[in-house]
Amino acid sequence: MRLGVLDVGSNTVHFVVVDAHRGGHPTPMNDSKTRLRLIEYLDEDDNISKTGVARLIDAVNEAADLAKATKCREVMALATSAVRDAANSDAVLEKVEKETGIALRVLSGEDEARMTFLAARRWFGWSAGRIVNLDIGGGSLELTSGEDELPEHAFSLPLGAGRLTHDWFKTDPPERKRINQLRDFIDAELEGPARDLRAAGTPDLACATSKTFRTLARLTGAAPSSEG
Repeated sequence: MRLGVLDVGSNTVHFVVVDAHRGGHPTPMNDSKTRLRLIEYLDEDDNISKTGVARLIDAVNEAADLAKATKCREVMALATSAVRDAANSDAVLEKVEKETGIALRVLSGEDEARMTFLAARRWFGWSAGRIVNLDIGGGSLELTSGEDELPEHAFSLPLGAGRLTHDWFKTDPPERKRINQLRDFIDAELEGPARDLRAAGTPDLACATSKTFRTLARLTGAAPSSEG
């Protein structure tokens, strides 16, 4: 069966087409991304603006057209932090479905964390032992730990790179005082989850699954991913 998977994230709208067969690995057939940065369209009341909604509808329509062109029998459409946490989330979802015919299913923060952990486990395998996985998106930060296919501990915090930039910094470059205040805020938000993750046991593997971490790795001297 040809399946389309649509991921409406805080930074991008990502559409993947796969051929899925019972008992076998899905075979990727098409992959497209639209840079959206929905977080930047939040107003002071945390509503996604009319411009943001219009851009989201355009991106979802592009995915719908691609789904038809590639003859997808089904489209699984998911939305994460930016839509989930918006004050006008219900209205946005209703308008998107009305204009595009695609109903977005909003993932809870915990489910987002659990799915990301599952992907890491499938990638590294059982031999990796206990995995601690970190994922920074535009709107949220997911933290997970576990020895099984799904994590024993899963946290989702509103600490995405785009969200923090949008909420805390009004100047470029930001003021040093404001950076220090944000650092203190992040430390306080992470204290409880970090304590629980440490109590779960020493990880055999710590991994990160986002472009933000890849960029941070490059900034601190890591080789390009093409080099292994």
